[in-house]
Amino acid sequence: MRLPVRAGAVLLVVAALLLPASPAAAHGQLAMSDPVADSTVSQPMAELTLYFTETPASYAWFTVTTPSGRRVESSWRGGQPKRLDKPVTEYFLVDGKFEPRVYNTGYPAVVVVSHWPEQGAYTVAYQSVASDGEAVKGTLKFTYSGPATPAPAGWTPPTAGPSDALTQALAGHGATPTASAAPGLFSDVGNAPAPQQAQPPAPSTPFVLTDWLIPALIVVAVGAMVLAAARRSPAVPARKRRRA
Repeated sequence: MRLPVRAGAVLLVVAALLLPASPAAAHGQLAMSDPVADSTVSQPMAELTLYFTETPASYAWFTVTTPSGRRVESSWRGGQPKRLDKPVTEYFLVDGKFEPRVYNTGYPAVVVVSHWPEQGAYTVAYQSVASDGEAVKGTLKFTYSGPATPAPAGWTPPTAGPSDALTQALAGHGATPTASAAPGLFSDVGNAPAPQQAQPPAPSTPFVLTDWLIPALIVVAVGAMVLAAARRSPAVPARKRRRA
């Protein structure tokens, strides 16, 4: 049995309506950066800054990789919060209803770059954990077109991976990090926690739509609509008998 044209139209409409309206699938996400993603940097930068909607966990992990695959990051630290160029909206499930929470402030991770050995596409990778326990992972890419710079004296490219604390937290076995950095960890933060923006009270059970749940909900909704449309399709009238 062929699906009626109406059912195909319903499928397209449902997919178009549901996909853009799906709540963000991550909290504590990357909201802004310097340099901007996919931009071109023409001069050496001593530091790269990534702004998140929450202060990155104290054991967050950052790497900066050259086009040839060499790592050139030397360390990272926190910094002074900054107003975002564009507000970011994240969604939390409260009493069975998604409620938006708008973030206007970015909390930085300042990644120190040792040198710029070559031109081409550079990649910044980050891994952290949000305050609700969700993983924060991603990459930022940009092109470097400036002059090559030498490595510092005694430079050794980093090879270490994520710390055990981060690995355990990403696996769901570690303690959830607090929203502010650990005292004394960052040189420009000291013992004072990073200032926090005014926010609504945190929900008791925050919820995030996972990558598999969104398509599953769409499939169920589309299937129900197609079935209903098929049941309502008019019966094909019987052919008239030919006159003798």
